[in-house]
Amino acid sequence: MAAKILVVDDQMGVRRLLYEAFREEGYDVDMAASGHEAITKVMEEIPGLILMDMKMPGMNGLEALKEIKKINQAIAVIMMTAYGELEIVTQAMKLGVREYITKPFDLNELKLLVKQTLIEIEAC
Repeated sequence: MAAKILVVDDQMGVRRLLYEAFREEGYDVDMAASGHEAITKVMEEIPGLILMDMKMPGMNGLEALKEIKKINQAIAVIMMTAYGELEIVTQAMKLGVREYITKPFDLNELKLLVKQTLIEIEAC
């Protein structure tokens, strides 16, 4: 069975790009446009991996991450950020983010990172 990936980004273009790219790789992909929507989706079905934007209106990625980790501490999260702010990345890592990638990202690099992360999760 294919791993389920939840893509969380307020930009429709980014969500669509990642949805299509990871569907082509054979993953089961779902999308959320906000932190609140991501939390709702996680409560309905736990994904194998979440790709989440750091900066979103309303509830940002860090706030959503805190709530998601309350639901299930083991969920793997890769944070996407256009901001290379070390303090925010450090906070995210302390909250349990496995990896982060800076926007604009190389899609092939992200695909490799997702694949490696899912392999690590399965090995545990």
